[in-house]
Amino acid sequence: MMLEIERKFLVTSEAYKKEAFTQNRIAQGYLSSIPERTVRVRIKGEKGFLTIKGASNKSGLSRFEWEKEIPVDEAKELLKLCEKGVIDKTRFEVKIGKHVFEVDEFYGENEGLIMAEIELNSESEIFEKPSWLGKEVTNDNRYYNSYLSQNSFKKW
Repeated sequence: MMLEIERKFLVTSEAYKKEAFTQNRIAQGYLSSIPERTVRVRIKGEKGFLTIKGASNKSGLSRFEWEKEIPVDEAKELLKLCEKGVIDKTRFEVKIGKHVFEVDEFYGENEGLIMAEIELNSESEIFEKPSWLGKEVTNDNRYYNSYLSQNSFKKW
C-alpha cells in the first residue's frame, strides 16, 4: 500500500521564497472531492497527473495515495470534467535539514492563503521547523485542497 504521511502548517511570512530551490504554477481540479476517495487532476508546469487519495486515519496524518503521470493534453481535457472550483497556486519547494517543505501560495478565490506541507516517513518523525512556519492545521479539513476547491478561503 502507498501511504502518505503529511503535516500541514500555515506560513507566517514570505521568507520561504528566498530559500526555495524550485517553483511551479499548479492548476488542479477534482473529479471527486468526497473525503473517502478524492480523485484529483493536476497540471504542474508542463506535466499532468492523476491522483487518488483515501480518507485520513484517526490522527489525520496518514492516508492512501496513488498517483500517475498522464499526458498534459489529457490532463487539460480532464480538468474540463472536474467539479467547480479549480485550485490555482504556485508551489515553492524549500529544503530544511533533511526534509523538503512544499509551500503553496494560492490565488483566485483562495488568495491570501499560504500553506506548507511536509511528508514524513513516520508520524513521530522529528523535523526542523523554519522561522516562517506557523500554526499546524493538519487535522483541520478546511485546509485540504479538495475542501478549498468548494469552499473558498476568502469566504470563511
